[in-house]
Amino acid sequence: MGMTVMTRRIAGVLIAVLALGGCDSWLGENKAPPLPGKRISVLSREKAVEPDIGGALAKIILPPPESNEDWPQAGGYSNHAMHHMEVGDALQRVWTSSAGTGAGKRRRLLGQPIIAEGKVFTVDASSMVSAFDATTGKRLWERDLTPEDTSEVYTSGGLAYEDGQIFAATGFAQVVALDARNGKIDWRQSVSGPLRGSPTVRGGRVFAVTVDNQTHALSAEDGSVLWTHAGITESTGLLAGNSPAVDGNMVVVPYSSGELFALRVENGSMIWQDSLSTVRRTENVGALLDIRGRPAIDRNRVYAISNADMLVCLDQRSGRRIWEKEIGGVQSPWIAGDYLFILTNNNEVLALEAKTGRIVWVTEMQNWVNPKERDGRIVWVGPVLASDRLILASSDGKLVSLSPYTGDMLGWEEAPAGISIAPAVANDTLYFLTDDADLVAYR
Repeated sequence: MGMTVMTRRIAGVLIAVLALGGCDSWLGENKAPPLPGKRISVLSREKAVEPDIGGALAKIILPPPESNEDWPQAGGYSNHAMHHMEVGDALQRVWTSSAGTGAGKRRRLLGQPIIAEGKVFTVDASSMVSAFDATTGKRLWERDLTPEDTSEVYTSGGLAYEDGQIFAATGFAQVVALDARNGKIDWRQSVSGPLRGSPTVRGGRVFAVTVDNQTHALSAEDGSVLWTHAGITESTGLLAGNSPAVDGNMVVVPYSSGELFALRVENGSMIWQDSLSTVRRTENVGALLDIRGRPAIDRNRVYAISNADMLVCLDQRSGRRIWEKEIGGVQSPWIAGDYLFILTNNNEVLALEAKTGRIVWVTEMQNWVNPKERDGRIVWVGPVLASDRLILASSDGKLVSLSPYTGDMLGWEEAPAGISIAPAVANDTLYFLTDDADLVAYR
């Protein structure tokens, strides 16, 4: 797409957003008049990436949306490849429930909600795990994971589910297993350091990565350590962790050092290794090599992105790079059919050909609460693909839907609070956990 055409498309989208601002249905079904108040744009005119292709070659064809009953761990399934999920055509907020303690100066909410057995499970900023009825939002049980001999409060990583158990990675350097029916603690296992990312579970094994870049593989039955693996220890990193991706006999582990390892599930031995960094990164935040976005495994390919300006597609068996782009991000790549959708560090949403890495379209999200003064940096999370909508949320409380085919704005609305965690989808419902620890369901 040429520069002139691209500029015109963005200008048209900005005008459309002004008309849509505050509309009643943020998935594009504008059935009610706009709400009163100042119209704002949630897109930006700033862009650092340009499409590689355009015209007829840019036509995107996606697999049809399919309904999923569960979202059992961060990223959906253990391979983090959810493709195209189904939700209603005109989502409306159906319930909101408090999930406990929200984020603060010293504590963060890091764990994505998970859905299984007709329940939604969350962990708050004080390591309180809660279960809610997925249909009504009624709280079913809660369990504080703070050890009895600890008075401090630490941010916990997140949750995963398998075979009737909830597995929690905690900031107390422990993995805890709970009964999903009532929250009863089945076992605790200490590991080498605090955990900031959600665990990944597959086939009776729990995989968790600590802040000191060690992977612990535990038995889901009793928490016993099956094996460990260590990467390079980093003294600094982003205030979040990551979740390994598991597919077949391989677990792909990301570390804050920028290292990406493919390990054998049964014993942790290395299959291949890569480093996701570029030599040109010099600014302070950019110098962090952290791989915070969850890697995705799909059809014998691994997709991963690092904070240090490196997006790669790797052959799953050999680790050979199929293609690479000097693009950085901390959100998880979203694979859907033959296309990949990512959110960059520059708040750009990109659609790429999964096989070649060629960029089809680019949409720039708003970077600042006050663009004129460049004040109040906005952080976006996502995207998630559901019913022909790419869904994103922002730290200043915006829920946004884009067309996955063109990148055009479809609609947006205000959330109850800022959001720093991508939504989860199950049973035609979107679940958001706000920074105030409000669990919000859209159906």
